[in-house]
Amino acid sequence: MELGEGPTYDPLSGSLFWFDILGKTLCELTVETGALVKHDLPFLGSVLAVIDKDRQLIASDQGLFLRERSSGVLKPFAKIEADKPQNRSNDGRVHPSGALWIGTMSKTADTGAGAIYHVAGTQVTKLFEAVSIPNGICFSPDGAVGYFNDSKVNHMMRVDLNPATGMPTGAPRVFIDQSARNGVIDGSVVDLEGTIWNSNWDGGAVDRYAPDGSQIGRFEIPTRRPTCPAFFGPGFDRLAVTSCWEGLSDAERQTDVHAGSLFELGLPVQGKPEPVFKL
Repeated sequence: MELGEGPTYDPLSGSLFWFDILGKTLCELTVETGALVKHDLPFLGSVLAVIDKDRQLIASDQGLFLRERSSGVLKPFAKIEADKPQNRSNDGRVHPSGALWIGTMSKTADTGAGAIYHVAGTQVTKLFEAVSIPNGICFSPDGAVGYFNDSKVNHMMRVDLNPATGMPTGAPRVFIDQSARNGVIDGSVVDLEGTIWNSNWDGGAVDRYAPDGSQIGRFEIPTRRPTCPAFFGPGFDRLAVTSCWEGLSDAERQTDVHAGSLFELGLPVQGKPEPVFKL
């Protein structure tokens, strides 16, 4: 995968889904059997949210689409930044209320070109502007706190939320400043304890942070550029991590032989199911 991203587990089908954004591909792994299917997409997809056993929601550079799981048929659902064809979707996750947060960015990562949106049904609301590379969207187990990253400045942000709606009740503030460290803050997921698991892009690791922002663990990945983690499996006690080789030279790819692979970290931790998107 040139740009592996957006892993999410669907307990209704027993499948782990993730994207190769630049390859316009949705990957589906049946966890029980290990069978892998790759679905071609007509756009740059980056986030999948489960709706029910038959339907999924996909975010892309062309907006939001409903996907019929059995047939793969796609239907337009809602537009996001239709006036900005130079932008695409990036990271996103469903809040416990059933609303989706989705980030956008320039396809060339231009500074301040993106934003983060709240999607409740077909209602799309812009939350935060001037985001360059939105990543790490995730939420505390009770839905009262939201996190997101701007990977270009290497900041993880924290914002108080209304647990019933997923809408902010205050302004975001810098929660973790990684600008003086090696690697880049990328995708994140939160476990049942409220700790944050964050992929360190170009740092070859997944870092674990306590709810107060202190780092409490680091788990190395055998590739330079892990992108996003997700809990999966019937007990949500396994951690999948996507990665990429985007931006690596031919020589670097020969050295980083596992770049673009999907990894599993065997960790003694309890994840939580991702909420379904509510229509």
